[in-house]
Amino acid sequence: MRLTILGSNGTYPTPGRPTSGYLLQHEETSIWMDTGSGTFAALQRVIDFTTLDALVISHVHADHCLDVLGFYHAVKYGGLARTGIPTYVPAGLAERLKGFLGDPDHPLGATLDFRVQDDQEHATISGIEVDFAVTDHPVPTLGVRATDGTGRVLAYSADTGPQGEWSRIADGADLFLCEATYQGSADEKPWSHHLTAGEAGQIARRVGAKALMLTHIWPALDPERSVQEAEHTFGKPVGLAVPGMVVNV
Repeated sequence: MRLTILGSNGTYPTPGRPTSGYLLQHEETSIWMDTGSGTFAALQRVIDFTTLDALVISHVHADHCLDVLGFYHAVKYGGLARTGIPTYVPAGLAERLKGFLGDPDHPLGATLDFRVQDDQEHATISGIEVDFAVTDHPVPTLGVRATDGTGRVLAYSADTGPQGEWSRIADGADLFLCEATYQGSADEKPWSHHLTAGEAGQIARRVGAKALMLTHIWPALDPERSVQEAEHTFGKPVGLAVPGMVVNV
């Protein structure tokens, strides 16, 4: 599999750094995973968006879903006439998007085929097998385990705190893409439903992930410090998700 980082900022975008969004590809399969603010433009730099096989949106917070509306309008009114695009979401996300568009009966679902997922559900998206886990976050949020035909595994934490069994998706993963919103002591972080870089490293080490890459770092923080803190607890070199980079899983 090949992972392209479209955006990796936590909470809000900054110049040149959209929020969460990732393009996952294997052979002819392409999945847009999280559609945070600024990522649709980034997606169009690397792929013809009309060829996407599916979307996976982890949760309803704007830094993970907002650009799906731009995508919808491009598909709906761009002369593409494409309908029924598989869109894997947690409970409540489709209704929230329709509410934003001002109509609970909005025909958004004709273009985007919303497929609601819950904990331990499984989907086959062309050449990629996807397993879902509900994470430790205040709104329904899906972590993702993606496996290609060769057995290579990408795990994505989405937004989460350390509680719960969601980290099973990263067991033995070849690459664990993990949120690291905060730095420093876990006891002093401002919100329990996110991770520190040190916690990300601890979890990756506990589940035996082969490689760890940090994402969703608060924009005001020094990401190099986050990497150092994660390396201390992981015990191995740690990668940093930077928009535009391409990683072979």
